[in-house]
Amino acid sequence: MIIVKEISSKKDLEAFIKFPFKLYKDHKYWVPPIISQETETFNRKKNPIFKDAEATLYLAYKGDELVGRIAGIVNYLEVNDLNQKKMRFGWFDFINDLEVSKALLETIETYGKTKLLEYCEGPVGFSNLDKVGIVTEGFEAVGPMITWYNHDYYLKHYTAHGYHKAKGYIESIFSFNNVDPNLFVKAQELIKRRYQLKSITFSNTKDIMPYVDKMFDLFNTSYSALSSFVKISDIQKTYFKKKFIPFVNPEYVKFVVDKDDNLIAFAIVMPSFSEAIQKTKGKLFPFGFTHILKAKKHSKTVVFYLIGIHPEYQNKGVTAIIFDEYYKTFKEKGIETCIRTPELEDNMAIQQLWKHFDPKVYRKRQTMRKDF
Repeated sequence: MIIVKEISSKKDLEAFIKFPFKLYKDHKYWVPPIISQETETFNRKKNPIFKDAEATLYLAYKGDELVGRIAGIVNYLEVNDLNQKKMRFGWFDFINDLEVSKALLETIETYGKTKLLEYCEGPVGFSNLDKVGIVTEGFEAVGPMITWYNHDYYLKHYTAHGYHKAKGYIESIFSFNNVDPNLFVKAQELIKRRYQLKSITFSNTKDIMPYVDKMFDLFNTSYSALSSFVKISDIQKTYFKKKFIPFVNPEYVKFVVDKDDNLIAFAIVMPSFSEAIQKTKGKLFPFGFTHILKAKKHSKTVVFYLIGIHPEYQNKGVTAIIFDEYYKTFKEKGIETCIRTPELEDNMAIQQLWKHFDPKVYRKRQTMRKDF
């Protein structure tokens, strides 16, 4: 008999966060979360998303054994402002037992119905900056730290319980040797002159901070047309600064401004922390930071995290400026491999940006949906 229990204590939360460490113990490709960050994510006093959302966490037991977990999320900005009656769910992990996954999903479906929502979709987080989707192809590759990984039996469970594909995502990889600077060096000079633009680069983190709020504003503007986009609020900006900026090598942040110093484009690339975080086993103390700092300075693999361009400057070649700056930095750093984090498979505009670099899709993932 499967018992699903809503968590109600710190001990339960710890069990929720650490369950995947058991499920993926010694797994070659799974990258653990940073436990302290996961704990803070569900701290209603520290995570400002709880001003606009609610989350309920559940654990599944088979006898005395913990066999699964799931988080049910209602984002009221999405439900009320965008009129998307979605019951979000994420952090969904389970043993290969259909009764376990069924019990957890039915709990979330009941939760959604009590909120007068119309469908479930997941796995997703609270916002567009969270992890998304189940892996459906490309299991034999270590993923970036900002994505979920799962066993290959997950999809079978979703379909068995009446879920179908909602959105598809692709992850791509290419060698830095594929990058031909002739494709953008001359173009970026012309574009700078034509539109009176200039690039801004950084050598230390503190110089980035005055631009971060503007970057999130531009993120909201440039990504608003994508499906299921939920705006990042002002209070969330402060939270994400704290969460992400420490992991960013300042040399991998590139901004483009106009003649009046208005931010019109940005790009954030992160060193690959996957292998480093695997070594930490999810703990930053006492030695985890050593692995993180080493990767931050010396990783030969980089992950393209975000690129945003103001709608008025899209399709005007502004990315040539960004690529030129990255080419100079990557060449100096001896970068060998470039990875793109999950992108919507129907976002042809972003895919066109990379076509000259001969990227190869190495992983596919998708969210799953069930209507009530």
